[in-house]
Amino acid sequence: MKKIILSMLLVIVLIGVAHAQKVKNTAVPTAAKAALLKKYPTATKATWEKEKGNYEANWGGKSGEDMSVQFTPDGTFIEQVVAIPVSELPAVVAVYIKQHYKGAKITEAGKVTDAKGVLTYEAEVKGKDLIFDEKGTFIKQD
Repeated sequence: MKKIILSMLLVIVLIGVAHAQKVKNTAVPTAAKAALLKKYPTATKATWEKEKGNYEANWGGKSGEDMSVQFTPDGTFIEQVVAIPVSELPAVVAVYIKQHYKGAKITEAGKVTDAKGVLTYEAEVKGKDLIFDEKGTFIKQD
């Protein structure tokens, strides 16, 4: 019985670690905050999350999350995500989701540009981020 309880606790902890966790501004490394303000000087009211060891700043729009950027703890830029209307996703994305996620709706969409300038799209479906290339071809589920 103890092993079962310990196993369940471990699973709960691992699930919590896998998802982004909000962090206070004071907990964000100085290098990441400085990199944000250097690259995006208007992002003065950003909120922060920690995800997979990196730091994500969110700001803009009504939700405060129309723009997000991820940095490593040492301030290296990883990617930028700009929220877009679902209608701005490539048309084939909706076709893919209709075929693979019957009856599901896209709840959020984003245009992602990584440090190398590669463009992809994110479509949130059933709480999962589906990643598509710039033509709308499915790449992976995040």
